[in-house]
Amino acid sequence: MDEFELIHRYFSTQPVQRGDVLLGVGDDAALLHVPAAQELVVSTDTLVAGVHFPVGLSAEAVGHRALAVNLSDLAAMGAAPAWVLLALTLPEINEKWLEGFARGFFQLARRFNVALVGGNLARGALNITLSVHGFAPADEVLTRSGAHAGDHVFVTGYLGDAAAGLERLRAGADAADAGGGVQRFSFPEPRITAGLALRGIASAAIDVSDGFTADLDHILQASGVGARIAVASLPLSPALLRHMPRAEAERLALSGGDDYELCFTVPPERMQLFESRKCMLDCRVTRLGEIIPEKTLRCLREDGAEQPLNAAGYKHF
Repeated sequence: MDEFELIHRYFSTQPVQRGDVLLGVGDDAALLHVPAAQELVVSTDTLVAGVHFPVGLSAEAVGHRALAVNLSDLAAMGAAPAWVLLALTLPEINEKWLEGFARGFFQLARRFNVALVGGNLARGALNITLSVHGFAPADEVLTRSGAHAGDHVFVTGYLGDAAAGLERLRAGADAADAGGGVQRFSFPEPRITAGLALRGIASAAIDVSDGFTADLDHILQASGVGARIAVASLPLSPALLRHMPRAEAERLALSGGDDYELCFTVPPERMQLFESRKCMLDCRVTRLGEIIPEKTLRCLREDGAEQPLNAAGYKHF
């Protein structure tokens, strides 16, 4: 079976059909229509086996995860997903693996109405590169550079579970294990609904992929400000605290990464609007601190004392 037969069998027929896809999979390029008064928001990411996910992770989880981590970037921009390009490099033809990958990929694509519109299939070390495209009104796109002193700092969901799950996988845990954060790592949930609800409210936003402090620091650097964070307020799940001491859970929450939650800031004058719309985010939201003028990231302890907070997180090089 050659690459064209594989593409036809696993990727040409898909569950999502969109009217703005004039020509999709099967030609030299896709023809796509961008709606009037919308900005096209584009992001790309690569997942390498043994680097971004364990080699033994199930094919279904790899398919889901590959799309989810890319959709998370659109969520951070307040963009509604539309299209995706997939470049898949495989060491060999493995139809069982491809079936599982396509199932995980398209189940998530169906949930968020994302159409696969093209890509590439090649032979080599397992490598997955996606390019996702979405839409957002020009005056409502969320960026990293809009935070100002006095803004409140929030994060969605829980932090640290995915990093704990990755540690368990590396220690030999079964990839099908639903406990200890394994599911949170294997099947991350892109916060698309939250990102859309934050349009016109958040002053800055980013998805938490490399670790909370590292990604918050990206907002601070882009905005030219600092932040004061109450570590005691970190949203730690009961499951995480059952598996480890609080100090270790806090370490993973601050710098572990792979959460794919949204960190965002809200100006004081928009807080009333934010409170009225909070239920539309469809997830837990926690206030962790505030933006300050000084260009430092500081930890506020329970006794009221402050100390510098390390912004270390995952680095590719």
